[in-house]
Amino acid sequence: MTETITFRSILFVEPGEGVDSDEAVQPACFADLNLDQIVHSITASKAEYNLKPFFHRPLTDIDGISYRHEVMRDLDDAVLLGHIRAFAKGMLGMREYRAQATKLHYRYQKEQLFVDAVRTYCHAVAELTRNLSCSSSTSRGLTGFRDYLADYLASERFKSLLEETKALYSDLSEVAYCIHIKSSRVTVRTYEGEPDYSEDVEETFRKFRQGAPKDYRVEYSDALFMNHVEAQILACVARLYPELFDRLDAYCEKHADYLDKTIAAFDREIQFYLAYIEYIGPLKQAGLNFSLPRLSKTDKRIQAVETFDLALASKLRFEGSTVVTNDFELAGKERIFLVSGPNQGGKTTFSRLFGQLHYLASLGYPVPGRETRLFLPDAVLTHYEKEESIETHRGKLEDDLVRIHRILDQATANSIVILNEIFNSTTAADALFLSREVLQRLIRLDVLCVCVTFLDELTSLGDTVVSMVSAIVPDNPAQRTYKIERRPADGRAYAIAIAEKYGLTYRRLKERIPE
Repeated sequence: MTETITFRSILFVEPGEGVDSDEAVQPACFADLNLDQIVHSITASKAEYNLKPFFHRPLTDIDGISYRHEVMRDLDDAVLLGHIRAFAKGMLGMREYRAQATKLHYRYQKEQLFVDAVRTYCHAVAELTRNLSCSSSTSRGLTGFRDYLADYLASERFKSLLEETKALYSDLSEVAYCIHIKSSRVTVRTYEGEPDYSEDVEETFRKFRQGAPKDYRVEYSDALFMNHVEAQILACVARLYPELFDRLDAYCEKHADYLDKTIAAFDREIQFYLAYIEYIGPLKQAGLNFSLPRLSKTDKRIQAVETFDLALASKLRFEGSTVVTNDFELAGKERIFLVSGPNQGGKTTFSRLFGQLHYLASLGYPVPGRETRLFLPDAVLTHYEKEESIETHRGKLEDDLVRIHRILDQATANSIVILNEIFNSTTAADALFLSREVLQRLIRLDVLCVCVTFLDELTSLGDTVVSMVSAIVPDNPAQRTYKIERRPADGRAYAIAIAEKYGLTYRRLKERIPE
């Protein structure tokens, strides 16, 4: 007895693991990290597949992510990727036939479109089965689906569907009839082999042709919708071929649920991969690197080489601007990046790319960077500045405290926490006190964290804290490089840049004050 293939999903390893994906809500970190912009851009051309819920369901299992990595590696094969896209195009054509049928009113026309949809479906499935059988795919996902398709095509259910569809389509294509129109009366009768005189007429009058004649013919409309006369003609044709049209009725009723649920799910889920491949394709062509990260749930040593903010990179590429990449690394006891330096120097961008990397990694995607080693978090928790809201009845500082308290309550040792310029609405002394308390709590939790701050003193919290500084052009302190460098914070670059901005450097003051 042949073993039944139990493939379920190209996205999830365990059966039923993704059944509630459509109910997943957008994580709170999306707006802060610009992940909402990224996901919108990725899914914009795939609206019919409803992919966004998959982005709201990050994975927390290394094997589940490895499952997706394997599929991504297989899809690096341009030939295989072309076969998958051809299948998706065929399934799209099938759905278009079905959608057109719902807009029509006349039974036989709707049934013809149903036959077209099934025929397109059978062809798409058979072609993909043949192409996958010849491919060198090694991923558990695609090899499992390949075996499932082979089993499905060998089943009596599919064989019966394919044979009946071919026979019915062929018989319907051979239907011929004559229409006799006299005044307001239309007569439909069987075609009895009458000759087509159009060629004879053209041949007779060809000798009188002088140059290209003006075409007075009215272009025939190929509109899908029939008027009542066309519908009556079709009804008469059905009366001329009662057995064939009875077969058509029975076929549509018998195969109403022809679409295999697993194949339909694959058609949707594979777009999760294709959409991202299409999104990062232009960035890769522009010379930016992506890599499948090495992930761990126990080792908090992380590293990224030539990484970048994906949302910003997409925007800059569209504008034709250069994308600046950065490197980072935490090793040993190091857990917290403390990012300081002049404003508009790329500090917030660095914090966002850090969160983006870890979230995209939890989706099983290649992430920005030539080489990446990341920690798989149970959550990405963020605190970015927000405008005061009258609805909360809280001041800016109180709102910051409430939001950070919520983060500290949710955070575990396996979380990623990103804090962007917290407590900047109070005095420097109070901000320093509060920030120290928050960071010491995070140090005790042993979380990975990025903290963007103007308080250089926070770098003295211990060997768990690594100072990162946004660099400037040495000869022009007001000009940013957007590079984030690992070095001690001294505050001088920030002070010089501010002084330059307001014309308060020694040189500028000396120029303005007469001797």
